[in-house]
Amino acid sequence: MDDPLPSPLPLRTRLSYAVGHFLNDLCASMWFTYLLVYFHSVLGYSSRHAGALLLAGQVADGICTPLVGYEADQAGGCGRYGRRKSWHLIGTISVLLSFPFIFNPCLGCSEKTPEWAVLIYFIPFVVIFQFGWAATQISHLSLIPELVTSDHEKVELTAFRYAFTVVANITVYGLAWLLLHFEVSRRGAPNLGRQDIPVFRNLSLIVVAVGAISSLLFHLGTPEKTRPPGWSPEPEESTPLLSDSQKRPIRPYLLWNHWLLEPAFYQVAMLYMATRLIVNLSQTYIAMYLTNSLMLPKKFIATIPLVMYISGFLSSLLMKTVNKRIGRNHSGAFVYGAMSFTDKVANGLAVMLIQNLHPCPTLLCCPGCVNFYHWVMVAVTGGIAVVASLFLACLMIWPIRIRFHDVSVTGLAGSRPRELGPQVEDDDASVVN
Repeated sequence: MDDPLPSPLPLRTRLSYAVGHFLNDLCASMWFTYLLVYFHSVLGYSSRHAGALLLAGQVADGICTPLVGYEADQAGGCGRYGRRKSWHLIGTISVLLSFPFIFNPCLGCSEKTPEWAVLIYFIPFVVIFQFGWAATQISHLSLIPELVTSDHEKVELTAFRYAFTVVANITVYGLAWLLLHFEVSRRGAPNLGRQDIPVFRNLSLIVVAVGAISSLLFHLGTPEKTRPPGWSPEPEESTPLLSDSQKRPIRPYLLWNHWLLEPAFYQVAMLYMATRLIVNLSQTYIAMYLTNSLMLPKKFIATIPLVMYISGFLSSLLMKTVNKRIGRNHSGAFVYGAMSFTDKVANGLAVMLIQNLHPCPTLLCCPGCVNFYHWVMVAVTGGIAVVASLFLACLMIWPIRIRFHDVSVTGLAGSRPRELGPQVEDDDASVVN
């Protein structure tokens, strides 16, 4: 007799899971959109030092993400707390304690303090923030296959999560518009300057407060079974000799090192890196483009990104799901981490390269920077879009296949997998849907 299907995840649990990444989304929106404009146009630091700070954060995130992904797959939980939620809690606390310091002036510094000393002051907060961000992201994503089993429910949870990502960006830009509007009404200064320090400080504090509440709702409303690494159910008298997984065709059981031998792993990583570069660079330089190239008042650094994200949310309703395989393998957190590594490091290096090409790095702006940001928004992002299209064409010519890996067969009554020899690439190779 077949085992009964698990009951669907309640709506309350799905919503509580979806808000678990809300703090990360709020901070990421503020980090990418306002970090450069805050350090360069508000605090008055050089464009190179502002870019170096963003590069340090992206490299720290890129290093922490795969390491946290690997540890999240291997390590157990904290006491009776599940391993995914344990890492999520560690990440949340790290973000809450570090992020407000990034958008506050250096404590104890004066106008005579060298910029390199200020940079050293901010880097530890940036590293702690990026570690926390990575721990929260990886643990939250890898919790999906532990909450639900069917592809339909996994896609649904991902959709809920993405919806709150859009809400987070709209929230940040809406709050930024309100704070900038009040600042202009009070002081009458239409351009960015040191008078806007309280705007970004208050925005970061509001973001942290709202994110803390959403994280608390996640931990209170999202269950996780506490299972040690390598857990498998003990056989009972009623346990069939052949489980349902053995009655079906053998499926690949991929460990983290198996992925490194897969060409498909690198195909997807390069496409993911290119598409994320387009999004992140556009988000990073839109505020500089609006204020320096178009000469718009500072309130537009909130309204234009707000319009962009609302448009993106509406267009996303027409998108089809392209990834239905997430969570099927035991090494899910490592895959998430490794894919994010290329995204983070490439974005940081691209920003640093652009900042080094700035025509007036020590000035707020000059005649040369007017066209500079124009070409960044057009030529750089457009060129990366062409590269992404080439990677996509490669995927259409050479479809994603799981070619080289060891196949394991689950033993009777949940015994440990027995690994076989390398699979020969032929027409029966597994194809990723």
